[in-house]
Amino acid sequence: MASKAEKQEALRRWREHCDNIQRMTIVPVESEADKLRRIERARRDYAFFVSYYFPHYCTDKTTGNIIPSAKFHIDAARMIRRNHDLRAVFQWARGHAKSTHMDVMIPMWLHCQKEREINVMVIVGKSEDNAITLLGDIQAELQYNQRYIADFGEQYNAGNWQNGQFVTQDETAFFALGRGQSPRGLRYRENRPDYIVIDDLDDDELCQNDSRVRKMTDWVKEALFGTLGAQGGRFIMVGNLISKCSVLAEISKSAGVQVSKVNVYQKDGKPSWPEFWTPERIEAKASFQGYRAFQKEYMNNPLTEGAVFRADWIRWKPALPLRDYQQLVCYTDPSFKPTTKNDYKASKLWGKTKNGELHLIECFCRQTTVVEMVRWQYDLYERIREHNAACLFYMEANFMQDIILDEFRREGEARGYQLPLIPDKRKKPDKYQRIEAVSPLWERGFVFYNEKKKSDPDMVAGLEQTLAFEKGMSGHDDSPDADEGAIYKLQQATRREAFEPIIKEYHHSSKYTW
Repeated sequence: MASKAEKQEALRRWREHCDNIQRMTIVPVESEADKLRRIERARRDYAFFVSYYFPHYCTDKTTGNIIPSAKFHIDAARMIRRNHDLRAVFQWARGHAKSTHMDVMIPMWLHCQKEREINVMVIVGKSEDNAITLLGDIQAELQYNQRYIADFGEQYNAGNWQNGQFVTQDETAFFALGRGQSPRGLRYRENRPDYIVIDDLDDDELCQNDSRVRKMTDWVKEALFGTLGAQGGRFIMVGNLISKCSVLAEISKSAGVQVSKVNVYQKDGKPSWPEFWTPERIEAKASFQGYRAFQKEYMNNPLTEGAVFRADWIRWKPALPLRDYQQLVCYTDPSFKPTTKNDYKASKLWGKTKNGELHLIECFCRQTTVVEMVRWQYDLYERIREHNAACLFYMEANFMQDIILDEFRREGEARGYQLPLIPDKRKKPDKYQRIEAVSPLWERGFVFYNEKKKSDPDMVAGLEQTLAFEKGMSGHDDSPDADEGAIYKLQQATRREAFEPIIKEYHHSSKYTW
C-alpha cells in the first residue's frame, strides 16, 4: 500500500494532469446546429471522438499536430461497442495506447451514447495502488474535460479515485480493484459491473511461478468474471505478452475469448501505427533494448534465454591468423524478404582449428537489405584473400533466387570479379532439430567467439538470437540457422577444394585485424 508521501505525490501529479486537460480542451465558438452535428458524429465516429475530446493525449509534442488513432484502435472500439456480452484479450505492444483507449476513451465513448452503454466499470491492476492510479485518469476526464462536459453535461458527482471509487451525476459508478482482491458483491445500487478491464495484470515476478499464474488465472475466471450480471457484460484484458507462462496467455487460450494481437511491426514489416511509431523510432528502441527484450515488449514474442543454448556456454578467445585455420566457411541465411528492414540477414565466418575447435570469427546479423549483405560478403572475401587464406562461401540453394543472385552479379561487375558462392543443396531436416543437434558443441567447449568482437553490434545481435532460440519460437532465428549451416560444412568428412587467388599476390601484413 502506498505511503502518505506517495499518495500526496500522486495527488500532485493528478492535479497537474487535470490542469493540462482543462487547458487543452477549450470549447470552440460555434452555433448550436454545429454542436449538435459534432455530437452526432462523435457518437458514431470513434476516431473523430478521440481527436476532438482528447487533444492532450493525441497532440504530437514536436509538431503540434494531432496523431490520428490507428486502425486497430478504431476496430477495437467498434467491436467492443457492437458486443454487449464480450470476452476479449488485447495483446498490444508497449506504447500502443492500450490503457488510454481501454481504460479511458472507449468507456467514455460508451458512456456518451444516446442510450448509455455502461453502468458500472471496474478497472483491475496488478496492485490496488496501480488500479487506483488508472481510475484517476478517467475521473480526471469526466471532471475536467471541458469539451466533453460542454457536449454531454456535468459528469462528476461524488467519490474520489484515491479511495478507489467515484460516481457520475447520471449514476454511472467506477471502481478500482487490485490483483487478487475479492470482488464478490461488487455493485452500485441495482447494477452489477458491465465493463471490466484488466490492465497489465502480469509482471516478471508473477510469470516466474507457474503455481501463482494458475491461481491468478482461476481468480480472473471465477471471482472476477463472476461479478458480471446474468446479462453479461464486456470483460476485457489488455497487456503485452511478456511470458508464455502468464495470466494473459492463459486467458487468451480460454473458450469464447476473442484475441486481438498488435505488434509494433506488421507481418509485412511496416509499423502497425505508422503515424506515431516511425521506423526510425522503432529501430532506436530495438537497438537499445536488444533482440530478446524488444521481442517481448514490442512483438508479443517472449523468448526464454537458455531454452537450447545457455549463456555460460558462450566462450571467448582471440581468433587465429586466418591462414592458420584448417578450414574457413562463410555461411549465409539471407531471409525470405530481401527488401525489408524487419527481417534479419545473417552471414557468419567460421573457422575450424587443427585441434577441432570451432571459432566464430566474423558476424553479420542485421535488419537490412540484400544489397548491404552482399557488399559485406564481398568486403569479407577481399579481407580473407589479403591474409592469403581461402574460404568457402555457402548459401542455402532455396534462397539463391534471381533477386539475390542479381545483387551478387551487380556487385561483382562493379568490382571486376564474381564471388564464388556455392549453393548448399543439402535436404535439411527440421530447423529446431538441426540447431539443437549442434548445441552440445557449445556445451562441451568446442565453440569459441572472437574476443575482439565482444561489443560488435552484429555479434551481440547474433548472440541474442542464439540464446533466445527455442522450439516453436516466432522470433528471428537467422543467426543460429547460419551457424548450423557453417558448422555442418566444417564438420563434413570430405573437404572441398578452396578457391584459388584471382589476380595479385597479397602480403601477410594487413590493416585488418581479427
